[in-house]
Amino acid sequence: MKLSFSTNAYRNYSIEDSIRSISSVGYDAIELMCDTPHAFPPLSAEKIDSIKKILQENQMKISNLNGFMMCAVNDFHHPSWIEKNQKERNIRIQHTKYCIELASKLGVKTVSTEPGGPLLGLSEKEGLELFYDGLNEVIPVAEKNNVKLLIEPEPGLLIENSSQFLNFMSRFNTKYIGLNFDVGHFFCVGERPDKLIKTLADFISHIHLEDIAESREHKHLIPGHGVIDLKKVFDAISDINYKNYITIELYPYLDNPENAAKEAMQFIHSLNLK
Repeated sequence: MKLSFSTNAYRNYSIEDSIRSISSVGYDAIELMCDTPHAFPPLSAEKIDSIKKILQENQMKISNLNGFMMCAVNDFHHPSWIEKNQKERNIRIQHTKYCIELASKLGVKTVSTEPGGPLLGLSEKEGLELFYDGLNEVIPVAEKNNVKLLIEPEPGLLIENSSQFLNFMSRFNTKYIGLNFDVGHFFCVGERPDKLIKTLADFISHIHLEDIAESREHKHLIPGHGVIDLKKVFDAISDINYKNYITIELYPYLDNPENAAKEAMQFIHSLNLK
Protein backbone atom coordinates (compact mmCIF):
# COMPACT_ATOMS: atom_id res chain seq x y z
CA MET A 1 0.00 0.00 0.00
CA LYS A 2 1.40 3.37 -1.03
CA LEU A 3 0.13 6.35 0.97
CA SER A 4 0.09 9.95 -0.18
CA PHE A 5 -1.14 13.16 1.42
CA SER A 6 -2.77 15.99 -0.53
CA THR A 7 -1.12 19.39 -0.34
CA ASN A 8 -4.54 21.04 -0.37
CA ALA A 9 -4.47 20.86 3.45
CA TYR A 10 -1.29 22.98 3.30
CA ARG A 11 -2.76 26.06 1.65
CA ASN A 12 -1.00 28.26 4.23
CA TYR A 13 2.40 26.84 3.25
CA SER A 14 4.65 26.97 0.21
CA ILE A 15 4.79 23.81 -1.87
CA GLU A 16 8.40 23.30 -0.84
CA ASP A 17 7.55 23.42 2.89
CA SER A 18 4.50 21.21 2.28
CA ILE A 19 6.66 18.51 0.70
CA ARG A 20 9.13 18.62 3.59
CA SER A 21 6.35 18.36 6.17
CA ILE A 22 4.50 15.49 4.46
CA SER A 23 7.78 13.63 4.03
CA SER A 24 8.64 14.06 7.72
CA VAL A 25 5.40 12.30 8.68
CA GLY A 26 6.33 9.25 6.61
CA TYR A 27 4.15 9.40 3.50
CA ASP A 28 5.48 8.01 0.22
CA ALA A 29 4.14 10.84 -1.94
CA ILE A 30 2.21 14.08 -2.18
CA GLU A 31 -0.84 14.85 -4.25
CA LEU A 32 0.01 18.19 -5.87
CA MET A 33 -2.72 20.84 -5.76
CA CYS A 34 -2.84 22.70 -9.10
CA ASP A 35 -4.01 25.90 -7.45
CA THR A 36 -2.50 28.78 -5.52
CA PRO A 37 -0.24 28.83 -3.61
CA HIS A 38 1.22 25.52 -4.86
CA ALA A 39 1.10 24.81 -8.58
CA PHE A 40 -1.49 26.79 -10.55
CA PRO A 41 -0.34 26.13 -14.13
CA PRO A 42 1.36 27.03 -16.32
CA LEU A 43 4.45 27.02 -14.10
CA SER A 44 7.85 28.41 -15.01
CA ALA A 45 10.67 25.98 -15.72
CA GLU A 46 12.36 27.28 -12.56
CA LYS A 47 9.32 26.43 -10.41
CA ILE A 48 9.03 22.95 -11.89
CA ASP A 49 12.72 22.37 -11.21
CA SER A 50 12.26 23.59 -7.62
CA ILE A 51 9.42 21.11 -7.02
CA LYS A 52 11.44 18.26 -8.54
CA LYS A 53 14.49 19.17 -6.44
CA ILE A 54 12.59 19.19 -3.14
CA LEU A 55 10.85 15.93 -4.03
CA GLN A 56 14.19 14.30 -4.82
CA GLU A 57 15.82 15.62 -1.65
CA ASN A 58 13.01 14.12 0.41
CA GLN A 59 12.70 10.90 -1.65
CA MET A 60 9.08 11.71 -2.45
CA LYS A 61 6.86 11.07 -5.48
CA ILE A 62 3.68 12.72 -6.77
CA SER A 63 0.60 10.50 -6.61
CA ASN A 64 -1.73 12.67 -8.68
CA LEU A 65 -2.24 16.24 -9.85
CA ASN A 66 -5.37 17.72 -8.27
CA GLY A 67 -6.96 19.98 -10.88
CA PHE A 68 -10.29 20.21 -9.05
CA MET A 69 -10.00 23.50 -7.12
CA MET A 70 -9.62 26.87 -8.85
CA CYS A 71 -9.30 29.40 -6.03
CA ALA A 72 -6.71 31.23 -8.15
CA VAL A 73 -9.64 32.30 -10.36
CA ASN A 74 -12.72 31.96 -8.15
CA ASP A 75 -13.31 29.13 -5.64
CA PHE A 76 -13.26 25.35 -5.14
CA HIS A 77 -15.85 24.71 -7.89
CA HIS A 78 -15.83 27.73 -10.20
CA PRO A 79 -15.32 28.27 -13.01
CA SER A 80 -16.79 24.83 -13.68
CA TRP A 81 -17.18 22.69 -16.78
CA ILE A 82 -20.86 23.65 -16.98
CA GLU A 83 -20.88 27.42 -16.54
CA LYS A 84 -23.59 29.07 -18.64
CA ASN A 85 -20.99 31.53 -19.89
CA GLN A 86 -18.72 30.04 -22.58
CA LYS A 87 -15.76 32.22 -21.57
CA GLU A 88 -15.92 30.88 -18.02
CA ARG A 89 -16.18 27.28 -19.26
CA ASN A 90 -13.14 27.90 -21.43
CA ILE A 91 -11.13 28.91 -18.35
CA ARG A 92 -11.84 25.49 -16.80
CA ILE A 93 -11.02 23.71 -20.06
CA GLN A 94 -7.74 25.57 -20.52
CA HIS A 95 -6.80 25.03 -16.87
CA THR A 96 -7.29 21.30 -17.28
CA LYS A 97 -5.15 21.26 -20.41
CA TYR A 98 -2.41 23.08 -18.49
CA CYS A 99 -2.71 20.57 -15.62
CA ILE A 100 -2.26 17.66 -18.05
CA GLU A 101 0.80 19.28 -19.61
CA LEU A 102 2.24 19.93 -16.14
CA ALA A 103 1.64 16.30 -15.19
CA SER A 104 3.62 15.22 -18.24
CA LYS A 105 6.52 17.50 -17.28
CA LEU A 106 6.52 16.10 -13.74
CA GLY A 107 6.20 12.48 -14.85
CA VAL A 108 2.73 12.02 -13.31
CA LYS A 109 0.15 9.80 -15.01
CA THR A 110 -3.15 11.21 -13.66
CA VAL A 111 -4.98 14.50 -13.17
CA SER A 112 -8.24 14.64 -11.19
CA THR A 113 -11.03 17.10 -11.91
CA GLU A 114 -14.49 18.05 -10.69
CA PRO A 115 -17.50 16.05 -11.98
CA GLY A 116 -19.04 18.88 -13.99
CA GLY A 117 -19.80 21.39 -11.25
CA PRO A 118 -22.89 22.86 -9.54
CA LEU A 119 -25.97 22.91 -11.82
CA LEU A 120 -27.05 26.46 -10.84
CA GLY A 121 -30.32 26.42 -12.80
CA LEU A 122 -29.28 24.05 -15.58
CA SER A 123 -31.08 20.73 -16.02
CA GLU A 124 -28.98 17.61 -15.47
CA LYS A 125 -29.22 16.86 -19.20
CA GLU A 126 -27.93 20.33 -20.12
CA GLY A 127 -25.11 20.00 -17.62
CA LEU A 128 -24.06 16.60 -18.90
CA GLU A 129 -23.92 17.86 -22.49
CA LEU A 130 -21.71 20.80 -21.52
CA PHE A 131 -19.43 18.52 -19.48
CA TYR A 132 -19.24 16.00 -22.33
CA ASP A 133 -18.35 18.71 -24.84
CA GLY A 134 -15.70 20.17 -22.54
CA LEU A 135 -14.04 16.82 -21.92
CA ASN A 136 -13.89 16.14 -25.64
CA GLU A 137 -11.81 19.29 -26.04
CA VAL A 138 -9.35 17.99 -23.45
CA ILE A 139 -9.08 14.32 -24.42
CA PRO A 140 -6.69 14.96 -27.36
CA VAL A 141 -4.31 16.74 -24.96
CA ALA A 142 -4.53 13.80 -22.54
CA GLU A 143 -3.80 11.35 -25.34
CA LYS A 144 -0.86 13.41 -26.62
CA ASN A 145 0.70 13.57 -23.15
CA ASN A 146 -0.25 10.02 -22.11
CA VAL A 147 -1.96 11.36 -18.98
CA LYS A 148 -5.35 10.13 -17.75
CA LEU A 149 -8.03 12.63 -16.65
CA LEU A 150 -9.98 11.36 -13.63
CA ILE A 151 -13.54 12.43 -12.83
CA GLU A 152 -14.22 12.72 -9.08
CA PRO A 153 -17.96 12.41 -8.22
CA GLU A 154 -18.92 14.73 -5.35
CA PRO A 155 -22.12 15.44 -3.39
CA GLY A 156 -23.99 18.46 -4.70
CA LEU A 157 -22.29 18.54 -8.10
CA LEU A 158 -23.41 17.29 -11.52
CA ILE A 159 -22.21 13.71 -11.03
CA GLU A 160 -22.66 12.61 -7.41
CA ASN A 161 -23.01 8.83 -7.44
CA SER A 162 -21.85 5.64 -9.13
CA SER A 163 -24.90 5.23 -11.38
CA GLN A 164 -24.48 8.72 -12.80
CA PHE A 165 -20.77 8.09 -13.29
CA LEU A 166 -21.27 4.78 -15.12
CA ASN A 167 -23.98 6.23 -17.36
CA PHE A 168 -21.74 9.15 -18.29
CA MET A 169 -18.71 6.96 -18.90
CA SER A 170 -20.67 4.81 -21.35
CA ARG A 171 -20.46 7.73 -23.80
CA PHE A 172 -16.67 7.58 -24.06
CA ASN A 173 -14.42 5.22 -25.96
CA THR A 174 -11.03 6.21 -24.61
CA LYS A 175 -8.68 4.95 -21.91
CA TYR A 176 -7.77 8.54 -21.03
CA ILE A 177 -10.89 9.22 -18.93
CA GLY A 178 -11.18 7.42 -15.59
CA LEU A 179 -12.24 7.71 -11.96
CA ASN A 180 -10.74 9.33 -8.91
CA PHE A 181 -12.56 7.21 -6.30
CA ASP A 182 -13.27 9.42 -3.28
CA VAL A 183 -14.27 7.14 -0.41
CA GLY A 184 -16.01 9.84 1.63
CA HIS A 185 -17.90 11.33 -1.29
CA PHE A 186 -19.60 8.04 -2.17
CA PHE A 187 -20.44 7.48 1.51
CA CYS A 188 -22.06 10.93 1.67
CA VAL A 189 -24.55 10.02 -1.08
CA GLY A 190 -25.59 6.78 0.63
CA GLU A 191 -23.34 4.26 -1.10
CA ARG A 192 -21.06 1.58 0.42
CA PRO A 193 -17.49 2.43 -0.58
CA ASP A 194 -16.18 -1.07 0.21
CA LYS A 195 -18.66 -2.66 -2.20
CA LEU A 196 -18.37 0.08 -4.80
CA ILE A 197 -14.59 -0.32 -5.09
CA LYS A 198 -15.15 -3.76 -6.60
CA THR A 199 -17.96 -2.53 -8.90
CA LEU A 200 -15.87 0.35 -10.23
CA ALA A 201 -12.48 -1.38 -10.17
CA ASP A 202 -11.97 -1.10 -13.94
CA PHE A 203 -12.27 2.70 -13.78
CA ILE A 204 -10.22 3.46 -10.64
CA SER A 205 -6.83 5.06 -11.28
CA HIS A 206 -6.44 6.99 -8.03
CA ILE A 207 -8.12 6.99 -4.60
CA HIS A 208 -8.94 9.78 -2.16
CA LEU A 209 -9.56 8.70 1.42
CA GLU A 210 -11.04 10.53 4.39
CA ASP A 211 -13.65 9.78 7.05
CA ILE A 212 -17.21 11.16 7.26
CA ALA A 213 -19.54 11.66 10.23
CA GLU A 214 -22.68 9.57 10.80
CA SER A 215 -24.78 12.47 9.45
CA ARG A 216 -23.09 11.89 6.04
CA GLU A 217 -22.45 15.63 5.85
CA HIS A 218 -19.79 16.38 3.24
CA LYS A 219 -17.04 17.39 5.64
CA HIS A 220 -13.71 15.59 5.39
CA LEU A 221 -12.56 14.14 8.73
CA ILE A 222 -9.32 12.51 9.81
CA PRO A 223 -9.60 8.71 9.38
CA GLY A 224 -10.97 7.30 12.65
CA HIS A 225 -12.98 10.44 13.45
CA GLY A 226 -16.05 9.31 11.48
CA VAL A 227 -18.11 6.17 10.94
CA ILE A 228 -16.90 4.71 7.62
CA ASP A 229 -15.64 1.15 8.08
CA LEU A 230 -12.20 1.93 6.66
CA LYS A 231 -10.86 -1.55 7.42
CA LYS A 232 -13.38 -2.95 4.94
CA VAL A 233 -12.43 -0.22 2.48
CA PHE A 234 -8.74 -1.14 2.65
CA ASP A 235 -9.59 -4.84 2.33
CA ALA A 236 -11.63 -4.09 -0.81
CA ILE A 237 -8.75 -2.07 -2.24
CA SER A 238 -6.46 -5.02 -1.60
CA ASP A 239 -8.95 -7.43 -3.18
CA ILE A 240 -8.96 -5.58 -6.53
CA ASN A 241 -5.14 -5.66 -6.55
CA TYR A 242 -4.94 -1.86 -6.70
CA LYS A 243 -1.29 -0.81 -6.97
CA ASN A 244 -1.42 2.98 -7.20
CA TYR A 245 -1.45 5.57 -4.43
CA ILE A 246 -4.14 6.16 -1.83
CA THR A 247 -4.17 9.88 -1.06
CA ILE A 248 -5.44 11.16 2.28
CA GLU A 249 -7.38 14.35 1.53
CA LEU A 250 -7.97 16.59 4.56
CA TYR A 251 -8.25 20.10 3.11
CA PRO A 252 -10.34 21.48 6.05
CA TYR A 253 -7.35 21.06 8.43
CA LEU A 254 -5.60 24.25 7.43
CA ASP A 255 -4.62 25.22 10.97
CA ASN A 256 -2.39 22.20 11.57
CA PRO A 257 -2.11 19.94 8.52
CA GLU A 258 0.96 18.12 9.82
CA ASN A 259 -0.90 16.94 12.91
CA ALA A 260 -3.80 15.80 10.71
CA ALA A 261 -1.37 13.92 8.47
CA LYS A 262 0.25 12.26 11.49
CA GLU A 263 -3.04 11.24 13.08
CA ALA A 264 -4.29 9.80 9.79
CA MET A 265 -1.11 7.79 9.37
CA GLN A 266 -1.29 6.47 12.95
CA PHE A 267 -4.90 5.40 12.51
CA ILE A 268 -4.19 3.56 9.27
CA HIS A 269 -1.27 1.72 10.84
CA SER A 270 -3.50 0.75 13.77
CA LEU A 271 -5.74 -1.21 11.38
CA ASN A 272 -3.01 -3.85 10.90
CA LEU A 273 -3.78 -4.12 7.22
CA LYS A 274 -2.87 -7.16 5.19
